[in-house]
Amino acid sequence: MFDALADRLEDAWKKLRGQDKISATNIKEALREVRRALLEADVNLQVVKDFIAEVETKAQGAEVIAGVGPDQQFIKIVYDELVAVMGETNAPLARADSPPTIILMAGLQGTGKTTASAKLALHLRKSNSTCLLVATDVYRPAAIDQLVTLGKQIDVPVFEMGSDADPVEIARQGVAEAQATGIDTVIIDTAGRLQIDEKMMGELAQIKENVKPDETLLVVDAMTGQEAANLTRTFHEQIGITGAILTKMDGDSRGGAALSVRRISGQPIKFVGVGEKVEALQPFYPDRMASRILGMGDVLTLVEKAQEEVDLADAMQMQEKILEAKFDFTDFLKQMRLLKNMGSFGNVMKLIPGMNKLTGDQLEQGEVRLKQVEAMINSMTKEERRNPKLLSGSPGRRRRIASGSGHSESDVSKLVSEFQRMRSMMQQMTMGGGIPGMPGMPGMGGMAGGGMGGRPQQGWRGYSGGTPKKKKKKSKKNKGFGSF
Repeated sequence: MFDALADRLEDAWKKLRGQDKISATNIKEALREVRRALLEADVNLQVVKDFIAEVETKAQGAEVIAGVGPDQQFIKIVYDELVAVMGETNAPLARADSPPTIILMAGLQGTGKTTASAKLALHLRKSNSTCLLVATDVYRPAAIDQLVTLGKQIDVPVFEMGSDADPVEIARQGVAEAQATGIDTVIIDTAGRLQIDEKMMGELAQIKENVKPDETLLVVDAMTGQEAANLTRTFHEQIGITGAILTKMDGDSRGGAALSVRRISGQPIKFVGVGEKVEALQPFYPDRMASRILGMGDVLTLVEKAQEEVDLADAMQMQEKILEAKFDFTDFLKQMRLLKNMGSFGNVMKLIPGMNKLTGDQLEQGEVRLKQVEAMINSMTKEERRNPKLLSGSPGRRRRIASGSGHSESDVSKLVSEFQRMRSMMQQMTMGGGIPGMPGMPGMGGMAGGGMGGRPQQGWRGYSGGTPKKKKKKSKKNKGFGSF
């Protein structure tokens, strides 16, 4: 997501590096690169024109700040305009004065509407709201079964009346069921079509008239680019929507939808889907998305993900172990599993400032490396996990672990030495801050020992936790994930 856009914008900043100040002359090339980057990201043409005009006006009127280069000033101006285009602030879900709050989900077929309904239900359940999913898509084969299966997976009840019932009546009775049972929120999954047609719009209008939803959310495939914005506008004009959910933002999306929807349709993006798992739904924050687009990461979202998974008591216990240098392989295994629970490895890494430069191959190597480490730890005895020093002084133990995990003795030796080094570095750095329960990981080069927080952005670029010069020499030979 946004990788190509971020790379092209980097070219724009380069046009201003080495300049004394922003001027009408030197800004032209930078603006040309920004325009090209946005168009290639499939941003709506009118949005691009307005965006460039605003940036040019603000850049030429920008006051020179001592110690801040023109390229940095220009990045700040572009960042502010990106936030403005995407809607300034997060638009939270509406809440009914008296429950239940009714949310009507609309969209074309194939956008992930049914899955998005379940994702939203899980998101609300995590906020201690009770939910009821209502299945009104009686046309698509197995649509009702899909929602029922998802409901069981996330422990949310599903109201359905089969595929022969009238969708309007299903919706009406579903809301009545929620009222009778004291449910906080009703999410109504409606039918989609391959394209907008009169029958679909008529049915949506009838359901909306009967249940009077507090929110009407359009689910849009982000991979459709600027067409997503036009679709949102059409639905709003014909049905009246209150916001959009962009799905498939983790796929081969060039980002144009996120930058176009609000400006073209007038309706806010409320959530984005960032993966296939039911947990992969995030509230949409324009400022955080602008940071990702500019390659600055998204530490706030990373912290929120970690907080969802980390138990406070466990985090305190882990911190004590780190301070006393008692952090062991069992604890490390817990951290690896925590990382997995936070989402795909690639998505989590891209939230860290400076990690946007990682290639797909590097991320894949990192994931392979973590699997190798997990296999080696699983081949250790409980005593060896608790006391890594046993492995340092026993080649026989290392050979046994290598044989049991399918790796070489040198791989095991490397893991043990990296772990010991990491443990001492963690003890020194814990006082400097970081996300609770998220220490660095052996074999992960630039991330080893530093945790995932508490360092300025530039610290993530090439930071090794050891002596920078030594790490640099090693990284040339290392073909694994530690090479960056």
